[in-house]
Amino acid sequence: MTRSRHPLTFLFVAVGATAFVALTGMTLPDPVAAHFSVTGAADGFMSRHIYVGLLIALVVGLPALLVAATCAAMGGPQRRIDLPDPGYWLAPERRASTLSKLHAGVLRFGALLMVFLCYVHWLVVRANASVPVRLAPTWLFAGLVVFLIVTVVQIALLLGRFRHHGT
Repeated sequence: MTRSRHPLTFLFVAVGATAFVALTGMTLPDPVAAHFSVTGAADGFMSRHIYVGLLIALVVGLPALLVAATCAAMGGPQRRIDLPDPGYWLAPERRASTLSKLHAGVLRFGALLMVFLCYVHWLVVRANASVPVRLAPTWLFAGLVVFLIVTVVQIALLLGRFRHHGT
């Protein structure tokens, strides 16, 4: 049951992210300020149509590619997976459960990455609504810090599940 819930959650987040970028993208001017200097000043523009298409591909495509590649890399029976005490966790009687937990972690990370990329898009939408067009670098940095902290916590929690096996 747990294994089937995670792909559906990932799919739900992907659909939501696509809708979010498409709908908020309609509010953008044409051309869109799509690139910003370190100080937040707009220094690159593109058509709204290209920006929205590119962002949907990036926001959904990058995490989907990452999830697919990672899950495929873990797929074969002889694949080396770096876990504490792999002999125990990848033993035939536990391998399916272990892989299910790892796949769930990868899917959670993919969903988290989509949410973060939507947040960056939202900052671009807000920047394009301001006069002059300016991205708030503090908000971008704060979002990146939160994303990294949540990622580290998720990795620690996932690896923590494999620390002790109670033998």
